[in-house]
Amino acid sequence: MSGRMTSFLGGSPLSVAVRLLVISLLVGVVLSWLDLRPTELFNHLVYLLESAWLSVFGSLNRTIDYVLMGAAIVVPIFLISRFIKTRG
Repeated sequence: MSGRMTSFLGGSPLSVAVRLLVISLLVGVVLSWLDLRPTELFNHLVYLLESAWLSVFGSLNRTIDYVLMGAAIVVPIFLISRFIKTRG
């Protein structure tokens, strides 16, 4: 079990924990220096995902609207032209 854990973590659990602690401290110092908070980063990520969602599916919704508006003109003209063609 210990060999699997060491293989999974990439080293002994204690050394990995120390490395993660040091890296976390350095990242925390940099984020503090940049005046960023994890909640702000999370909120920006959520906003980015919401904007992407609205952009993709909002434009799809507009496309459907455009097709329906165009069909309101094109389909009746098509049907009238077919009726006229079958008579003549």
